[in-house]
Amino acid sequence: MSNQISVEFDVPATMRDGTVLRANIFRPAAEGSYPVALTRTPYGKNFASVTPMLDAVRLAQAGYIVVIQDVRGRMKSEGEWSVFRYEAEDGYDTVEWAAALPGSNGSVGMYGASYFGFTQWVAAIETPPHLKAIFPMITWADSRDGTVWRGGALEFGLMGFWQLSAVGLDVFLKRYKDTAPLEKYQAVVALANEINQLQTEGYYSLPLKDFEPLKKLGLAPELLEEIVNQPYDREYNRPFSPQEGYSKVQVPSYNVGGWYDIFTNGTLTAFKAMRENGVTPQARQAKLLMGPWSHVGYSNTIGDLDFGFAANSAFINLQTDLTGLTQRWFDYWLKGIENGITNEPPVKLFIMGDNAWRDEQEWPLARTQYTPYYLHSKGNANTSNGSGYLSTEKPGVETADHFTYDPANPVMTKGGNLLMNGIFRPGAVDQQVKEAREDVLVFTTEPLDREVEVTGPLEVKLWAASDARDTDFVATLVDIHPDGFAQNLADGIIRGRYRNGDKPELLEPGQSYEFTINLWATANVFKAGHRIRLDVTSSNFPRWDRNPNTGDAFGSSAEMHPARQTIFHDTEHPSCVVLPIIPR
Repeated sequence: MSNQISVEFDVPATMRDGTVLRANIFRPAAEGSYPVALTRTPYGKNFASVTPMLDAVRLAQAGYIVVIQDVRGRMKSEGEWSVFRYEAEDGYDTVEWAAALPGSNGSVGMYGASYFGFTQWVAAIETPPHLKAIFPMITWADSRDGTVWRGGALEFGLMGFWQLSAVGLDVFLKRYKDTAPLEKYQAVVALANEINQLQTEGYYSLPLKDFEPLKKLGLAPELLEEIVNQPYDREYNRPFSPQEGYSKVQVPSYNVGGWYDIFTNGTLTAFKAMRENGVTPQARQAKLLMGPWSHVGYSNTIGDLDFGFAANSAFINLQTDLTGLTQRWFDYWLKGIENGITNEPPVKLFIMGDNAWRDEQEWPLARTQYTPYYLHSKGNANTSNGSGYLSTEKPGVETADHFTYDPANPVMTKGGNLLMNGIFRPGAVDQQVKEAREDVLVFTTEPLDREVEVTGPLEVKLWAASDARDTDFVATLVDIHPDGFAQNLADGIIRGRYRNGDKPELLEPGQSYEFTINLWATANVFKAGHRIRLDVTSSNFPRWDRNPNTGDAFGSSAEMHPARQTIFHDTEHPSCVVLPIIPR
């Protein structure tokens, strides 16, 4: 087949309510009947944000009609922009419109990352008859688990940065499109100033219900109001959480994620749900690929570490890239080409430490040995120079540890599963500066005499008390290299009032509680000579909003009070991190 293609710009598609959305369409130049590869974006179909995961030109040259559409209210598409709200129905309508395009053979596959992944899942839940497969990458399952909330705390860094940087410019350009050039310029300057000052001023504004950067600019006031008035509410978040509709999805999904992605758990949740409980044989053909990547970093260097060239998404395991992988998936499901992809192991994981890819049959791995590593100390585990240590030995009679969490002086974000202003780098970032703080408790094993592989879901059981009516606890799993480099692997947070789930219950000051902190998951080999570490504190700011310790309604406090925290680790309160050990 000729590799010549043609491109059409701003092709209209009319939704069921008459709203016109527009797309760019890449076509093979040769006449024929071709399947359609569709993606839907809020970031602009003409911009580079569409291309990192898939090269539309290559896919068109391989015999696909590639459709890249601006979602409702964004860029060239008509209608009112409202985050997440219209993607299900518009997705259904767009799939059926794409299936009827000239030259289409009637089979449609959807692809794309992050928000584009959300548009795939909610379209698939609507079951458009011509949708045959999806390829969602780095996207969420539950909007309360890494999108808007995490453990009851607000994903503050993500929400502030995304609303201003990813969403704000197009909103402003449309708002001021008919104004004088000077007024339009001044408006854009105001937006740019808020973006520039976010990390130094904006994130510190209180109370959160009046979050100054968004309030001053008039950006998403209804979203901010709804978040404040319905914090961590399951019913409110249900339409924006694809996992609520997984039981309706009939098509196969190839799920791609990263160990340092903001939606790590969403990718793993989607795969597991489809593979084990898919409603059709096709849905149960789901696949999973997890690299060491962050949300916007797909090379071999993530944060401070180089995981080796085979980790690069442009040459996965020195064999393929994401465009090639998407094409193989679509070749089988949209063209009926027997290329063996469904016969391959369903899971491919990048194992950090070994820095190698490995095929598996399921997630979590069936051979996992869930092993508690217990917290111990002589009562002064503060800083990495304290007496805290980890071991598989259960604690006996031990002195509790204490620290003071002052929200006016929070522990600052240092790497991890981030999407924030670039000064806050995602990925593996040395934790030693953080671990020198007195308000960080540090528990570390002795140097390992053999390799220990930790691959799977992670959970911390923390027995703690506070003198506040509400507060947070944060835990981070760390790999300590022989040279002292402290590689963060996974972390999590629990807000005290949500310790028992959805219904908020304030703490009784001084009362001990068992808090469960979900650290999501990792895949890492702690090499011989390395040490396993758990850090415990009460903040990770501005990634998560600061708990003011007042017990007031979410977002209402302009005041902040220090909280005296107690961490127990004794016979009656066996605090631990449960590690998914893989026999080697």
